[in-house]
Amino acid sequence: MRLAPLLTAVALLAAGCAPTTRVTLLPQADHPQAAVEVTARQRSTRLAQPYASAAVRQQGPELEQLDAATVHKRYPALLAVMPPPAERFELKFITGGTRLTPESTAELSDVLASAIARAGGEIVVIGHTDRVGTLEANDALSLRRAEAVRALIVERGFEAARVRAVGRGEREPQVPTADDVDEPRNRRVEIVVR
Repeated sequence: MRLAPLLTAVALLAAGCAPTTRVTLLPQADHPQAAVEVTARQRSTRLAQPYASAAVRQQGPELEQLDAATVHKRYPALLAVMPPPAERFELKFITGGTRLTPESTAELSDVLASAIARAGGEIVVIGHTDRVGTLEANDALSLRRAEAVRALIVERGFEAARVRAVGRGEREPQVPTADDVDEPRNRRVEIVVR
C-alpha cells in the first residue's frame, strides 16, 4: 500500500472475515487536492474525495464513499486522538536581508503560543525571496532568513530540536513576477506549527 504525502488517512486493522486494512481519506483544509492510492494484489484504487474509503480484501482494494457522519460514528476513538491540523503563519522581511518587519516581529509571540499549546509540537520555518538577484543568492538568502527566524524562536525558549529551517529561494512566489522584480509579498517565511 502506498500513501501520498501531505494527507491524513486512517488505516484500521480488523480480524476475522472483515478487511485486514481500511484506508479512509479525511478532508484536508490546507490540501484540498490530497489523495491516496491503495494498492494490493496488483490492483489499485485512488481515493481523491474526502471520506472515500478502501477496504483491502483478498481480491484487492474495494472502494466505498462514506460521509462525515459515518466516519465519526465508526471511528470515534481514533478521531479523538488525531492531532489538530497544522497552523500556518507568514512573516515578512525588509528588502535584501534577514531583518523582519516590525509587524512580523510582533507576530512571533503568536507562533510560539501556538507551538507551546501543542503536545510535542514542532515548527518548520520555510524561507522565501523575491526574484531580485541570482537564483543561487536567493537560495542562500532564503535559508538565512529561515535560520534567523529559527534562532529567534529558540532564543524565546522553544526547544531547538523541534524547530527546522529550510530555504526555497525564489521558486515558490506568493505573487508570480518577472525576474528582478522587487515584490515585498515574496520576501517571507512561512511557519508551519504542527
